[in-house]
Amino acid sequence: MKKPVIGITSGGRTEGYIRSRHYEAFFSTPAPYIDAVRRAGGLPLILPPGADWDEALPLLQGVIVTGGTDIDPAEYAGDHHNPHLLPFDRERDQAELTLLRRQLAAREMPLLCICRGMQALNVAAGGTLYEHIPDIRERDIHRDEAGLWAMQDLHVERDSLIAAVMGRTALRTSSGHHQAVKALGAGLRVVARAEDGIIEALELPAHPWLIAVQWHPEVTAAQDSSQQALFDALVAQARAVKAGRFG
Repeated sequence: MKKPVIGITSGGRTEGYIRSRHYEAFFSTPAPYIDAVRRAGGLPLILPPGADWDEALPLLQGVIVTGGTDIDPAEYAGDHHNPHLLPFDRERDQAELTLLRRQLAAREMPLLCICRGMQALNVAAGGTLYEHIPDIRERDIHRDEAGLWAMQDLHVERDSLIAAVMGRTALRTSSGHHQAVKALGAGLRVVARAEDGIIEALELPAHPWLIAVQWHPEVTAAQDSSQQALFDALVAQARAVKAGRFG
């Protein structure tokens, strides 16, 4: 197999990307993640949550932790009574947090964490989350009026890995989140914030290649080469894993 294999975490069985009168539960992943990895020259492999991930990890050279529903506040001593929480999927929480904690320690392959994925990374590193941004900000600039995509202008730190990968510090990003990083997890570095101060990107300087973004680069990657560059760089690092040159 010549192409590096990129694991892409799927939604939990109760998240319901798909509706069918025949089945009640699904493991699914939005197609733009798959498309972005294929454009980058990687072989995407969807990872449904479950205890068999330990057997799948040796097959992989990189991982994308995707967006999705809220994380159970019990994982970060949060407020589980907040009325705006989306239904969480405990199976997915456990699988992704276990995966991320292993990678934070082992640092054996590149990781790209997107939206919920960035929040999961922060929780895995001991950080906490704001359960609902409108609870702490007068204006919600991170979603449109229908709760869907909003376009945001962001500035990333000039000395960040993201700036080096994307080739710019001024970004136009597709956003759709209602939660955000609160207390920062151990070892993580904030490299971008929105105009309202909400954290929009994290890196782990001690890791050879780990990028976490609160926006959704896969949504605009087909038209925006700077967003596609995140997937291109992930796959390039995955090739280094395959060749034994990572880290």
